Amino acid sequence: MPTTHLIAANEFCIYHNIELSFIYSLQQSGLIEVIELEEKVFVDESELPQLEKMVRLYHELDINLEGIETITYLLQRMQDMQQQISVLQSKLSLYAQY
Repeated sequence: MPTTHLIAANEFCIYHNIELSFIYSLQQSGLIEVIELEEKVFVDESELPQLEKMVRLYHELDINLEGIETITYLLQRMQDMQQQISVLQSKLSLYAQY
């Protein structure tokens, strides 16, 4: 994985005014993946939007880690169901043409 797509976790934490332990807690919960290179911790660029949502939930709404886990799980289920509804609507419109 090229290092150009990695964000240093400590820089992210400084920018968002959070502790590095929060990143480790999210990793232990399975909510994000971190990469360790040369004793430094990095987060993949693709995970930034999700990570920033979790930081906002934690800071602005004062939601604890368990609440963030639950919210993330429910949002993922909703997204999966919306995709399933789209597929079913496509199939239904195909049959409605006949």
